[in-house]
Amino acid sequence: MAVLHLRHLTHHSLLSTSKLHHHFRFSPLKSPRFSCSASASSTMAKQVLVPIANGTEPMEAVITIDVIRRSGADVTVASVEKELRVDACHGVKIVADALVADCKNTVFDLIALPGGMPGASNFKDCGALESLVKKQAADGRLYAAVCASPAVALGSWGLLKGLKATCYPSFMEQLQSCATAVESRVQQDGKVVTSRGPGSTMEFAVTLVEQLYGKEKADEVSGPLVMRPNHGDEYTITELNPLEWKCNNVPQVRF
Repeated sequence: MAVLHLRHLTHHSLLSTSKLHHHFRFSPLKSPRFSCSASASSTMAKQVLVPIANGTEPMEAVITIDVIRRSGADVTVASVEKELRVDACHGVKIVADALVADCKNTVFDLIALPGGMPGASNFKDCGALESLVKKQAADGRLYAAVCASPAVALGSWGLLKGLKATCYPSFMEQLQSCATAVESRVQQDGKVVTSRGPGSTMEFAVTLVEQLYGKEKADEVSGPLVMRPNHGDEYTITELNPLEWKCNNVPQVRF
């Protein structure tokens, strides 16, 4: 059983300092923030919320958190459950920084929902998260979701109406009832970004970095990740030490 402690010291996590003791931190320790509202922007770090729930797809959560933190953004991982530790899919445990209920007065530059089931359903049923994301949309700020969450959460909340969006293949029919469904690895329409599943999450996260900081920062973050530049294209194999094969001294195909 794997336990991922994705916590760092934030205003939210300081609310539960008694639970912080003896935790290994997945990310580098950051200086405490004493204000999580827009006034915290004096550090120039974008404020990002990634909610997690029982049944969250761990790859989508961790990749999104990790890639966005590489850009320098301040990512708060928030549990929609009653406890900080959630039971993600595949036996993975994830420890959050805060409870979603503790984040209601925070202004975020981005709220990004990982998928997984029943994680997406648990997001949909969380009134505090629904209020946060609806306010995010109403204020014209960036929000995003991957896998089942575009259809199950954002769509159910009416936040994809009239917008192009994508999601996990088996939820596309549900998505069609609440959005203009498109088969795209990553789809952006206005202030909403959606994506398909674990395999597209790194592209999804880099797209979010670009929306937060611009293409130069996105390229800076994605370069060391050795991502494929054009997903969907066939691999081109370059032989670094070419050999010339001969049959009866007649040159044949060169590889």
